[in-house]
Amino acid sequence: MQQSGPPPPERLAASALTVAYDGVPAVVDVNLSLPAGCLCGLVGMNGAGKSTLLKALGGFVSPDIGSVRIDGLPPALAQRRQRLAYVPQSEQVDWDFPIRVRDVVMQGRYGRLNLLRWPSATDRQAVQRALDRVDLSDLAERPIGALSGGQRKRAFLARALAQEATVLLLDEPFTGVDRPTEQLIIAVLRELCAAGATALLATHDLEAIPDFCDRVLLLNRRLLAFGPTDDVFTQANLLRTFGAAPALS
Repeated sequence: MQQSGPPPPERLAASALTVAYDGVPAVVDVNLSLPAGCLCGLVGMNGAGKSTLLKALGGFVSPDIGSVRIDGLPPALAQRRQRLAYVPQSEQVDWDFPIRVRDVVMQGRYGRLNLLRWPSATDRQAVQRALDRVDLSDLAERPIGALSGGQRKRAFLARALAQEATVLLLDEPFTGVDRPTEQLIIAVLRELCAAGATALLATHDLEAIPDFCDRVLLLNRRLLAFGPTDDVFTQANLLRTFGAAPALS
């Protein structure tokens, strides 16, 4: 009988994670553990705390209670060591800032640049590979604000690719994109997770979740359910999450 190998290492973990704004709880007592190779969907109503949870996991918001570890490191150290990539919602980006698409993607290499912050040939090659992977090479010299919504999402995904992070946090990457762009994003995430990365993404595209997420986290300020998609993504759990269960095909 063939022996199974050791379990994949834990990439992302949170313990009793609680965040409040002006004393009002936004996320309460969330515990989770995601191994290497996991692609997890984060699902909940608007105002359920999804963005807050992603920011707390990434170290962009300080928790009131609890702790986070990324590859065993606190988020601030994981950021410095380029273990973490964060793809924000479009609303969190200043699209009027005068910066080219290529320069946005190069931001993913900043933690690896030399003391003079001058990109090496390796850095430029990593940026070009990332642009090629998301089909943006022809638009690399354009201002980021001149792109369509789907192209902007691809640019920030390219930044995460160039960073070569092991953990990716994506806040609504499918909002405002067409189906081909959504499929491209899913394909890229699958490739990264197959290579050992871990991705957690907030999404409202419930129909697509069973096709590409191996785990699901249902949130309404508190963690309602978390685990393998087949076990968690059920009509009963969606009823708890949304108050009315969407039809699942």
